[in-house]
Amino acid sequence: MIGNTQKIIKMKLKAIVYSENQFGKNDGKVANGLLRHSEKYEIIGIIDSSKAHQMAENILEGETNETPIFSSIDSALETLEYHPDYFIYGLAPSKPKLSKKERQVFFEAMENGMNIINGLPEFLSEDPEFIDCAEEFGVTITDVRKPISKDKLHHFTGKINRIKTPVIAIMGTDCAIGKRTTAQKLVKALKIEGLNVAFIATGQTGLLQGAKYGAAIDMLSSGYATGEVENAILEAVQNENPDIVIVEGQGSLGHPSYTSSAAILKGSKPKGIIIQHAPKRQNFCTFPNIKMNSLQSEINLIEGFIGSSVMAITINHENMTKKEIDTTVKNYEKTFGLPTTDVLKHGCNKLIDMIYNKFPDLQEGMKQLNKNSI
Repeated sequence: MIGNTQKIIKMKLKAIVYSENQFGKNDGKVANGLLRHSEKYEIIGIIDSSKAHQMAENILEGETNETPIFSSIDSALETLEYHPDYFIYGLAPSKPKLSKKERQVFFEAMENGMNIINGLPEFLSEDPEFIDCAEEFGVTITDVRKPISKDKLHHFTGKINRIKTPVIAIMGTDCAIGKRTTAQKLVKALKIEGLNVAFIATGQTGLLQGAKYGAAIDMLSSGYATGEVENAILEAVQNENPDIVIVEGQGSLGHPSYTSSAAILKGSKPKGIIIQHAPKRQNFCTFPNIKMNSLQSEINLIEGFIGSSVMAITINHENMTKKEIDTTVKNYEKTFGLPTTDVLKHGCNKLIDMIYNKFPDLQEGMKQLNKNSI
């Protein structure tokens, strides 16, 4: 419903985020995402000894507020005005399990009365040592990516085909390339326009940030992954009556290690796709010896797979100068004939114009709303 922008203000939970040696880097993307946007947690400190005594805003581009970086939990607790209620593991490494050193950091957090939020596929709530420690110090352990019981999961039904609401998926050419950041920047920009927007999270960071709808798709079998994406959209449409739905992508369709992209595309049946690309990145970030697909080949793969068109290109400007960004934007628009932008540098105006052109009823609805409000 156009113009439905009512907000409910909730008190955020105070948390510190562990991002040792990775804050601002690809493997620190959970911490990075939480600093840029969080509806659930107030991040009052970052743990990263390699960047201690600095402020997050000096390391991470975007809206990060004045968040201090500490060398350790002890250092954070000695300095912070408020005691954090939660300790969040803010890394998304290629290795699936915690090291012995990292396990000790978790135990230290629990000994200091902090509840544990874990985004790894290693479920700490099932680990006897963690269970005992949590019981001893009266704290909780939440495994964000732990699926709900199978009897509550959903299979694909095909009901997504009946949805009239525009659904746009933010896909990419690699993992950790900025799909979620672009999605959330776009959601915010569309809400400023006055549109009622539903965001569908498909990974642990989006869920940690407080997304109301979605699931960690990479932890589900193929029989349920597509169904959970579809069901999240169906629920959002039924409950929120949104003007538009933005779906977060995962990995890339051409990535040899991920199948999440396929489930997201099949489950969301998007009416349009935005693709995120890092022009200077040559190889997959988690497989540095494997060359990435070209932007054109990824576009061809997505459009051939799902039958929907890529509508715009967004750029991850890692290792790029301002001049290179501007030149790339012009070259991509000429080569691909698609609006191109870097949302962190240039905002979402081109994307909004593209959405209004693709879905003119949205703009007409906004015009009518504005007319009636005069």
